[in-house]
Amino acid sequence: MQNQPQRLEGRVALVTGAGRGLGGAIAIDLARAGAHVAICDIDMPALEATRAAVEAAGVQCLALRCDVTSSSEVARLFATIAERFGTLHILVNNAARVPHTPLDTRRRNEHYAYMTTPVPRQSLGFTSTISDDEWHRYWDVNVHGLFYCTREALQLMQPQRDGRIINIASIAGMSAMSAHSPHYCATKGAVIAFTKSVAAEVAGANIFVNAMAPGGVATPEFTEYFEAAGKEKRNQFWQLVPAGRLGTMQEYASMVTYLAGDHYLVGQVISPNGGVVI
Repeated sequence: MQNQPQRLEGRVALVTGAGRGLGGAIAIDLARAGAHVAICDIDMPALEATRAAVEAAGVQCLALRCDVTSSSEVARLFATIAERFGTLHILVNNAARVPHTPLDTRRRNEHYAYMTTPVPRQSLGFTSTISDDEWHRYWDVNVHGLFYCTREALQLMQPQRDGRIINIASIAGMSAMSAHSPHYCATKGAVIAFTKSVAAEVAGANIFVNAMAPGGVATPEFTEYFEAAGKEKRNQFWQLVPAGRLGTMQEYASMVTYLAGDHYLVGQVISPNGGVVI
């Protein structure tokens, strides 16, 4: 599918969480395909860097601060997009909270070692130690924010009978590979279920909703994790990846650009993951 690049001239796209990492790469790839791109994040310096890269592709870019956990901020975001561009054709729900604290790193290291080392079987004790606040913070961004953005997007897409929505899920929502982060897994599983439900609802209006569920993404954050982990822990991780490497941000971004264009996919979960989940 990626061998047939999509052309998106005249289309308007919104990418949430586009300040850095995969969101920024997706915004830039959509711009290179010809789409005008709106981007949002809570990290404005990072968002400005993405805006400059998008505009360098020769398209218009609207960069706005938005906390997607606030339905009122999301409503203002979409109103501004409609005022600037007249409509919206493509929504990429990328904004997400991911496990990145020192506690998350410790859990991840324990899990990888447990999966790749012959040790007695036991409970790893992750779920029983998650606080209410830790649980709710993941749902606020990863599920509630996705819903708020989808609701606003559909109000623009349904009257024009035209739209593409791509939800960024994860293999965490479809396997036990991220058992170190049960709160994250639960939200990404919800993203997949929501994708399928909404896809069935709106496909008759030529609005195709799909999800991409990445495996490991070679972001700067993941690179930092590997550098800090040391050789033994890196080797433990590579035992879990048949391809022997992480997917590049460009590989994932080009898949999103494909899903933003013309195709016959409805309610599908596309999972580039190097064979981690087959």
